Amino acid sequence: MKREDVHGDKALETSFDGSLVDAMQLALRAEDPIARAVPYMLSGGTDAKSFDDLGIRCFGFAPLRLPPELDFAGMFHGVDERVPVDGLKFGARVLDRFLDAC
Repeated sequence: MKREDVHGDKALETSFDGSLVDAMQLALRAEDPIARAVPYMLSGGTDAKSFDDLGIRCFGFAPLRLPPELDFAGMFHGVDERVPVDGLKFGARVLDRFLDAC
């Protein structure tokens, strides 16, 4: 069996530190003292590779608080995908704090 790449591109990796990460952590903890930002790998596409060519590090930050009983992973991109309004309000407050700090 032979494998053929249809599309190839560089992989990006960066450390999870610096003033932006600190601002994310502070904004989260102001709304939820036990919250923390964690690094993760995103399987979708972003503009990060283009920014990396310019020497700019990129981080995704989409704060959302979900109740433990919500099966969000099971609904993700499904016909019943939804999040609680309170979770969105939480995220908006965190993002507002984050942008004020930046």
